[in-house]
Amino acid sequence: MKKIFVLDTNVLIHNPQAMFSFSDNHVVIPIIVIEEIDAFKKGLDEKGRNARQIGRYLDKLREDGSLQKGVKTEKGGMIQVVISRQVSETANNVLIIDTNDNLIIGTALFIKKQNPDTPVILVSKDANVRIKADAVGLVAQNFETDRINFSELYNGYTNIKINKKLLDKFRDEEYLDNIFEKSNESFYPNQFIRMCRDITQETADAIARFSPENNCFYPLSYYKGQEIFGIKARNDEQIMAFELLLDPTVKLVSLVGKAGTGKTLIALAAGLNQVVEEDNYTRMVVSRPIFPLGKDLGYLPGSKAEKLNPWMQPIYDNMEILLFNRNEQQNNENGKIFGKKQPRLEDYMDFGFIELEPLTYIRGRSLPDQFLIVDEAQNLTPHEMKTIITRAGEGTKIVLTGDPYQIDIPYLDSESNGLSIAVEKLKNEQIIGHMTLSKGERSTLANIAAKFF
Repeated sequence: MKKIFVLDTNVLIHNPQAMFSFSDNHVVIPIIVIEEIDAFKKGLDEKGRNARQIGRYLDKLREDGSLQKGVKTEKGGMIQVVISRQVSETANNVLIIDTNDNLIIGTALFIKKQNPDTPVILVSKDANVRIKADAVGLVAQNFETDRINFSELYNGYTNIKINKKLLDKFRDEEYLDNIFEKSNESFYPNQFIRMCRDITQETADAIARFSPENNCFYPLSYYKGQEIFGIKARNDEQIMAFELLLDPTVKLVSLVGKAGTGKTLIALAAGLNQVVEEDNYTRMVVSRPIFPLGKDLGYLPGSKAEKLNPWMQPIYDNMEILLFNRNEQQNNENGKIFGKKQPRLEDYMDFGFIELEPLTYIRGRSLPDQFLIVDEAQNLTPHEMKTIITRAGEGTKIVLTGDPYQIDIPYLDSESNGLSIAVEKLKNEQIIGHMTLSKGERSTLANIAAKFF
C-alpha cells in the first residue's frame, strides 16, 4: 500500500533531495515549511545553500504540473505542497496553533483526516516534534535514509587467534594466505589483522595488512616503529594508523576515536613528516568546522588569521607538542631549513609548509599534491563531506579525524554524520583506509573522563 509522508523543514534542510527519497509514495510539504525555508535562503552557510536548492527543485517540478494538485515524480510517486485553512481548524482541537511545529503537525492531521484509508507518516529529525505527533495519534519517524548502524561501524582491523606454527610461517615468508574466510571472516582493502596467540593480549604478536589483489596478508611496509616527526606509536591501533597515513597509495584515511586517543596528533605528525621531511606533498592543509562548544563569543576582530586563532588552538597545541619533541630529538640539528635557530610553527607557515584554513572557504577550491587534514569531521553533514572529498586534486591525500560521540550540530548524531557515513560507504575502495582508535594515551585523567561521561 502506498503511503503519505509529511516532511518537516529540518528534513529538507538536512538533505534537499529528501523529497525524492520516498520511492512511489506521496510526499506532502506543508506551506509553513516553505515559509521557514524562505527565511534561510539568504544565508551563506550550508543551511542557506540547501534552502536555495530546495527552491530550485520545487520550481523545476512546477514545469511538470501544479504543486497544489501534486506533481508526479520519475519513481511514480507524487510531491505536493499543501495549504488549507482547515489545517488550523483540524489541529486546534489537539494543539495550540502558535508554533510552526504545531502547524506542520496540524497539516499531517489534516491529511490523515482527508485520507482515512492511507497510512500517513510525519517525517522529522526533531525528536520533540515526533513526540508531539505521537501524542496526537500520528505515526512519526526520523529521516534515516542516510543513516548507518554505528554499533556495527567498520573499525579497520580484526583480532585473529593464531598458533605458533602459522605465526612463524608469516614471519619467515613475510606473507600469509587468507585462510580465515572459512570462519566467515570477510576482509576489506587495507584492513589489518592483529595476530595473537592469546586473543586478550593488548599487544599483538604480529600485525598484517590485507591485499585483495591476491587475497593475502603482508607485513607493514611503511611504519616499523620509527619516530615520525618526533613521536612514536604507543599502541597497535596507532601503529596501524601510521601505516595508512604514510602510504601514498591510500588517498583517504579516516581516524575515529574518543578524546585522547591521539587522532589529531598522529595525523599532524604524519603530515609534517610527508611534507617537510619526505617532500611527498607541496604542503599540509589543516581545516576544521567552525562551530562553538557552548555559547558563541560573537564576532572576532582582526584579519582572517586572527579570527581563526581561537578555532585552531587545538591544532596549535598539537603542533607545539610535535615541534618540541622533534627539536629535542634532533638536539639543535634542525638547521637545514630555517638556518641555525629552532623552527617555530610560524616559520613552517611562513615558508608555506602548513596552511590553516576554515572549512567555510574550501568550497570551489582544488587542492592538488597536498596533505589535507580535516579535524572534528563528525560535525559535517554527508553533503559537506562529499564537498570536501571532491576538492582533492591529483596526488592529494585526505585525512579525516573525529569522534562521532562528540557532535555539536543539531540534527546530526553518531549514525547520520558525514564521518560515520564516509567510513561505512567507502570501506570497499582500494585507495581508502580506516582505523578506529579506542585506547586513550593523553593522560590517566582524560581516559577516566572519556570512559565515564
